[in-house]
Amino acid sequence: MILTGILISVVMNLLVPTADKHTLQIWDVLVSILITIMVWEGNLRIISWMNRRFPWLDQPWKRILSQVLVSVSYSAVIIFGISMLFNALFYELPEGNTGFYLTAFVILGVLVLFSLLVISIEISVQFFRNWKTSLVQIEHYRSEKLQAQLQNLISQINPHFLFNNLSVLSSLVYKDQDKAVDFINQLSKVYRYLLDHRESDLVTVEQELSFIQAYIYLLRIRFEDKIRFHIDIPEERLGDQLPQMVLQMLIENAMKHNESSPEKPLEINITVEEGMLVIQNNLQLRVVPEPGSGTGLQNIIERYRFFTDVPVQLLDDQHAFTVKLPLLQAK
Repeated sequence: MILTGILISVVMNLLVPTADKHTLQIWDVLVSILITIMVWEGNLRIISWMNRRFPWLDQPWKRILSQVLVSVSYSAVIIFGISMLFNALFYELPEGNTGFYLTAFVILGVLVLFSLLVISIEISVQFFRNWKTSLVQIEHYRSEKLQAQLQNLISQINPHFLFNNLSVLSSLVYKDQDKAVDFINQLSKVYRYLLDHRESDLVTVEQELSFIQAYIYLLRIRFEDKIRFHIDIPEERLGDQLPQMVLQMLIENAMKHNESSPEKPLEINITVEEGMLVIQNNLQLRVVPEPGSGTGLQNIIERYRFFTDVPVQLLDDQHAFTVKLPLLQAK
């Protein structure tokens, strides 16, 4: 600020015609420094106030216009006021040229301020461009993160799921060979789905239901009448989309947290209500729940946030646990 004030006083001494043009008066320098400090510090306070009143990210053009008007008005008043005070108390300007001097002070000060504002606006434009680029990069990395989470879930379920079903298959081979063949076919459909859609972010409801039917078949062989499924999806909603494997995750979540027996079977209903896919199960919580990572539902919620602003709804009325998933339209 001090260097800027000295520079302005030198320029004024060269531009304004005086009898002693080549002599730089100490009072000129001090007043120039005072004006510079007042304008500089005052504009910093104005910027701080503007940041709260008109944030750059919310109203950029309104912010630029208001910043220019307020800063220029404030700076002109400060320059004119201090110049008049200097003229009255310290150094009386030549008679007849007072208006010229004051006008020159104000014009030069405003020009300097405008230069600073232009530079600030240019820096702001560059900032916004880089900010937008950063947002694109953030979304890209967010997408990669979600895909990695999905692949992690798939890789976690495969060994456990395969082990349980191979145990069931080993007993079926001795008891009912025809059923064992059907079991193998349905198991292959499940893994075919995992392989075919491992790179897919979204699948159609029809594709997910085809996978779920095979998955349910395996569960019915394993748990028999301890678990019941009721699926009612209108045909016109089969082309809608959803993140893959969310139904399987919700079914597994219901089985993990609830007891099931022939007398008190676990009932899972899958329907559509008001554009939402509704998965509901009756509550008969385990006394000792199976261990889990606790990230299944949160993972589904986060994945949906990437595709839509419509939130996943979780409802618990002590009799049933309900999850409502937004159905996404194919683009």
